[in-house]
Amino acid sequence: MWNQLDLKQIFTAGMILFAVIDIIGNIPIIIDLRKKVGHIQSEKASIVAGILMIVFLFLGKEILNLIGIDVNSFAVAGAFILFFLALEMILGISLYKDDEPETASIVPLAFPLIAGAGTMTTLVSIQAEYETINIIVAILLNLIVVYAVLKASAKIERILGSQGISVIRKVFGVILLAIAVKLFATNIQSLFV
Repeated sequence: MWNQLDLKQIFTAGMILFAVIDIIGNIPIIIDLRKKVGHIQSEKASIVAGILMIVFLFLGKEILNLIGIDVNSFAVAGAFILFFLALEMILGISLYKDDEPETASIVPLAFPLIAGAGTMTTLVSIQAEYETINIIVAILLNLIVVYAVLKASAKIERILGSQGISVIRKVFGVILLAIAVKLFATNIQSLFV
């Protein structure tokens, strides 16, 4: 298993997850939560999100097989979700809006903010291209970043300002759009074989 470690796969999977989780773009939401409830449980949110992602990484395929969907079909569907997430990031629009969370507990932070539907879809989708061990390392690296951002969100907001956060969000939106196109092109062919 350790001989399957590949830095390129870890980096690429990590960047895909970083773009989908969009922790930098979610700083305004995190700051609003902190203002409403006073304290955010960064450690708890990061750990629960990590557990959710790793469990879904291992059980996602079985769940799909149970309902009769192959990984390539799910990857194509995931490409569409990533495409729309990227459009939201680039255009600054909201195609889907959840209800405003009332507390900064595990539910709004760990799920769906960090480990949401886009992240879960991405995890199953990238399994078609990357080794599981590399995806796990990418998840863990992202969780370190998520934890650091949750802890330092107020400082980051002061340093970047709203314009800086907006620029970063748009850049990752373009990257995510390119990833969605690649994921679609790679997996659509196998559906017609």
